[in-house]
Amino acid sequence: MPDDDNITIITMADMAAVFSVTDDFGIHRESVSVELAREDPGAVSITPAGSVEITLPVSRSPDDYAATIRAELEANGYQLNPGQVVSNESDTGDDEDDDWLA
Repeated sequence: MPDDDNITIITMADMAAVFSVTDDFGIHRESVSVELAREDPGAVSITPAGSVEITLPVSRSPDDYAATIRAELEANGYQLNPGQVVSNESDTGDDEDDDWLA
């Protein structure tokens, strides 16, 4: 890991690039873990529990690295399913339970 003066932290745009790929595979966002600090050469791994762990590289843009994420997911048996809606398993769709938000 780089020293504290050279750490590059991911941004919301970085996360959007990651989710643009994982969403196309129907992977629930709660199953995706992205390291907060970018580190070369980057990494994509699948845990035994099926979570996807990603480290974005410093030397490549997230949009460029998205192709690597896609290839790694396909190599691990994930199939593209663009447009699939991925919901939280605990979300029943009943918005009346959200009264505490008011």
